[in-house]
Amino acid sequence: MKSPPGLIYQRLAAGMLAFASLWALPSATASAVSSPAMEANSIPSLTAQIDAQIGQPRFAAASWALAVVSLDSGRTLYSHRADQLMQPASTAKLFTAGLSLSTLGTDYRIPTRLLGHDDTHDGRLNGPLILYGMGDPTLGTMTSVDWAAQLANQLFQRGVRQIRGDLVADDSYFTGPSFGSGWEAGDLQSWFAVPSSALSVGENIVDITLTPGSAAGLPASLSFDPVDAKMPLLGQLTTTLSRTPSDINLYRAPGDSTLYAFGTVAAKTPPQHFKLALPDPALVAGSQLRQALADRGIHITGQVRALHWPQDDTALIASADTLAEIQSPPLMDILQRGLKRSQNLYLQNLFLSVGKHQQSMETTSGIVPFASTEQWSVKALHQLLAQIGISPSASLIDEGTGLSRRDLVTPDAMVRLLTYLAAQPYASRVHDALPIAGVDGTLTGQMRHTAAENNVHAKTGSMTYVHCLVGYVTTAAGERLAFAIMLNNYEQPPSGPSTGADVNAIALMLANFHGHS
Repeated sequence: MKSPPGLIYQRLAAGMLAFASLWALPSATASAVSSPAMEANSIPSLTAQIDAQIGQPRFAAASWALAVVSLDSGRTLYSHRADQLMQPASTAKLFTAGLSLSTLGTDYRIPTRLLGHDDTHDGRLNGPLILYGMGDPTLGTMTSVDWAAQLANQLFQRGVRQIRGDLVADDSYFTGPSFGSGWEAGDLQSWFAVPSSALSVGENIVDITLTPGSAAGLPASLSFDPVDAKMPLLGQLTTTLSRTPSDINLYRAPGDSTLYAFGTVAAKTPPQHFKLALPDPALVAGSQLRQALADRGIHITGQVRALHWPQDDTALIASADTLAEIQSPPLMDILQRGLKRSQNLYLQNLFLSVGKHQQSMETTSGIVPFASTEQWSVKALHQLLAQIGISPSASLIDEGTGLSRRDLVTPDAMVRLLTYLAAQPYASRVHDALPIAGVDGTLTGQMRHTAAENNVHAKTGSMTYVHCLVGYVTTAAGERLAFAIMLNNYEQPPSGPSTGADVNAIALMLANFHGHS
């Protein structure tokens, strides 16, 4: 996963510290450029083109692995180390897509509930009132900005005017740590590695605005959005003379809510914006609900508190009634938003939702060893792989996003998955949910004005030394292909093409192919 523009995280030797600086990232990946020489008209000429691309001397220490299969004939057009395990980065999200669709279905909606004892007297409800999250990653986004107001209004309609007790924000529905297996500690304050909470809000991101002081020597100020997400703050950012280099450092240790801010910022620079992971999304959600209840005229006598795994909520919810409920958008909508943007929270929460379903479907008796929700999800994934005909040894995936460097998969397995998805009733919807070259998502600025534009529908995957593109393309001859292009262990030389362009160049060769399999 790439660091966000304007916010690069540097790992120190211990691998634990993460700092924010103002170094800008390079501009969007350069588009591959079409040329007549790239338009092969036979499989041997296509093979020669791809071989020439991946055989360049600058890739001597890198690892390429590719598979290209016709969806029309079933024949393989190109294969290079296609049975080798590679780090997939975010292309692993395709496995979560297939798993969630096959298990939960396109129209599945994730509920968020208010639980309590339905014994209101004279407008008073004896608490606690429980805000119970079940994995909806979209609360507080464009489709559900008013989620808290909706719940408050439903409670008001039941005649409730006072809660005598605490408001408990309960996110223990997912059992296990709030981060995926293999996620790196240095990433956990980053916006792309937010907690996978069953009670998420605002995509579990806090926006921080840094404003320099009015004169050199004065402290800079930090503001938080949402305001409920303000963290304990230590350290100081000092304003220096204008036109001097800034040195901005923001650090939050894994598992700690305190934000350390230190360094300098030049005077008269415009406010600068950073995105960090929320340390406790459930508590922020609870605070937002309390405000919505107050706005509706419902008073809570107690406090807002959060309940997290491994705290046990069994006794708390055992005899509770559902007092209000809202539902997420349909799963297919969540999936499309997650794939287009490569949004890790959406895919990890869908992955864990499958695990809860898998656990509920299995009947056990006696003493059962603990298994996390994520482990149940992996079990469900193995069952799907067996159904598709993918060997477990060809897809070693333990979480739902591809953020883990322990995830490994072969190009053959990727193409088998794509072939399976292309044969399902929802195939066209999956096709449209993928980023489209030159049009939207993570491929918006790539391969424009080429045969790949509005043709290649593919999931990107990028982290340090890993660059992948996996998806579908229709050739110049009208043949539908599934492809997996995976490049590992490669560091772009200072004067060389971008790694995105290197991978895109092969997708463009497929789009320009005039032959048949």
